[in-house]
Amino acid sequence: MGLKDNLRIMVVDDMATSRGLITQALDEIGIKNYVTENDGKKAFSRLAATPVHLVLSDYNMPGMDGLGLLKAVRTNPATQKIGFILVTGKPTPEIVAEAKKLGLNNMIKKPFTSDSMKQCIESVVGRL
Repeated sequence: MGLKDNLRIMVVDDMATSRGLITQALDEIGIKNYVTENDGKKAFSRLAATPVHLVLSDYNMPGMDGLGLLKAVRTNPATQKIGFILVTGKPTPEIVAEAKKLGLNNMIKKPFTSDSMKQCIESVVGRL
């Protein structure tokens, strides 16, 4: 069993279409072990109860945005080592700087391809 088979990922995005595009890319890469959540707060409670290896989170969400989720993940001992990739359409220098300060592992800009998603994930978890 390779990394691809064991890797557990949570996809967090408030937009069903965006979640679908991310999970479609994961399917194309060959990653099947993922769960989805449409809300930052729900995602965090789920992660605290059942940690995954990697979170792919949208930045712009109501309530708790991607940076809020990243901060919550990094300040909780049970989740602080989880890899975190921010998915955003507009990676402003301010967002990038704040995300790095909070311990972001990587960022991918929308729209993305399955290949760019694979490279982005591999930069965090290693070769798939």
